[in-house]
Amino acid sequence: MYLHSQQYTLLFSVLNFCILTHTSPLPSNNGSLIATLDYGSFRGAYSPTYNLTYFRKIPFGASTAGRNRFRAPQPPLPIKNGTYNTDQAFEMCPQRTVNGSEDCLYLGLYSRPWTPQQPLRPVLLTFYGGGFVQGSATFSIPPSGFPVLNVSQTNDYVIVYSNYRTNVFGFLSGKKIKEHPETDLNAGLLDQRAALEWIQKNIHVFGGDRGNVTIWGQSAGGGSVVAQTIAAGRRRKKNSSSEGEKTEGAGLFSKALASSPFWPRTYRYDSVENEALYEKVVARVGCKREEEGDEIACLKGVDVQKLRDVNLPLTTSQQYTTSTFTWGPVIEDDFLSAPLSEVVRGDDINAEVVMASYNLHEGENFVPPGFLQANGEGEFNSSVASFESWLEGFLPNFSEGDLNRVKEQYPVTGTAEEISWNSTYERAGLVYRDLVLACPAYWISSKAEKGWLVEYTIGPAKHASDTIYWNTLNPVQETDSLTYHAYAGAMASFIQTGDPNIHKITNSSVVGVPVLKEGKQFVVRSNGVINESISLLERRCAFWMSVAGKVPI
Repeated sequence: MYLHSQQYTLLFSVLNFCILTHTSPLPSNNGSLIATLDYGSFRGAYSPTYNLTYFRKIPFGASTAGRNRFRAPQPPLPIKNGTYNTDQAFEMCPQRTVNGSEDCLYLGLYSRPWTPQQPLRPVLLTFYGGGFVQGSATFSIPPSGFPVLNVSQTNDYVIVYSNYRTNVFGFLSGKKIKEHPETDLNAGLLDQRAALEWIQKNIHVFGGDRGNVTIWGQSAGGGSVVAQTIAAGRRRKKNSSSEGEKTEGAGLFSKALASSPFWPRTYRYDSVENEALYEKVVARVGCKREEEGDEIACLKGVDVQKLRDVNLPLTTSQQYTTSTFTWGPVIEDDFLSAPLSEVVRGDDINAEVVMASYNLHEGENFVPPGFLQANGEGEFNSSVASFESWLEGFLPNFSEGDLNRVKEQYPVTGTAEEISWNSTYERAGLVYRDLVLACPAYWISSKAEKGWLVEYTIGPAKHASDTIYWNTLNPVQETDSLTYHAYAGAMASFIQTGDPNIHKITNSSVVGVPVLKEGKQFVVRSNGVINESISLLERRCAFWMSVAGKVPI
């Protein structure tokens, strides 16, 4: 679920089990769990095989079809016909081809056993990846992500997965979307916020502490963490009083964990780029109208498959040029009111502590594959001239002088952290990695009151290579238990305590995760873990920050 909507199978260790409801931990007559919320009763399930409490399908919003299409999530409908069975899969939100349903605002959760006599536990909300164009939170039993929780019995928290709209359904923008009373910008991000609000209202029923919430995601899930962390309206505002510093407008979460956060360029909703996308969608589905209201009404009423058919070619229309995928967060005036670069330079963020990671070669997943070949592919080959041609397309607002500065930072051959390169493929991959993945990870970590940064370098160290240690239980975690315990153990400790070292499970001979303000990062290598200087990464990220107005980030 973390990685581009792929589903994974996990094994759970056997734990003692107790059943909970809203008022008492008593099972119903058939042994199922009953959780009573203000809009209905929900039956969970118990797996004797894994000794696991889980609620796989709980609605947290109404259907997004019809009037609710391109609109912020609306409250879920009351459950009036008995107890709702949550032990079932739910639909993805509409995908790019034929999959998914607009009735998709569901979440699932699982946890270790808990009784109301025990303290409430930390909560982890996970956003899936998929480039902001695809993905799903539905899970089977046992669900993904368990290796992090299972790395140590010291940690105990509630895990929540929630759907959010992607592609055109979650990120259509433009002036007319902004101005219409029943459409909203960044609908996909607002779905995520609605899941956070659901947690604030309901998670105590499941043994979760609403005052101790971490958000986590990989790839676009990590980008979603970035978005929620810098969003306006949730940002911490400090003021002095006799009681000391207080916060206003925050409280949905306090910790952010971002794995390879995919943060594509974020144009304003009314930019030339986004207006052009809107016009293409409207024209191609046959909704071009003289009157604005009629145009939006047409978009809300057009068949969902027609929107999918239009969306698919638009999704990759900028691949290997200015971006990877077309759809994603936009800057507007209400929720995401400032770009990442501006927030990092000035405002507070919504997480008190942040832990982020990036992978050594992960930018190479997103650059033209022809860079690997002398003959080329997709009009690009491994020549220096092809690299420069790609760079001009990737950074269209850069002057010749700006492009020369990029080439100075990333020469034909060079060295950075754990990598030495002498090929176009690696060179372009490093440019992409830094701008879209590594620097966003560094920036949000450095902006927090306390932050930590991890670099994963075990070959091939491509995008998502690190998930082998934390997404699904597998033999690697046994054959390389040191890395598993050091890496997944740090993640679990962060989720539980807000510090990757408090519940450190490796012995004293193994280094912990250094605080970023010490100028070091935690490097995961094939022969162990080390602490290493981030001076070179800081220099390159400072360069990208200096030109952020032209990218934009």
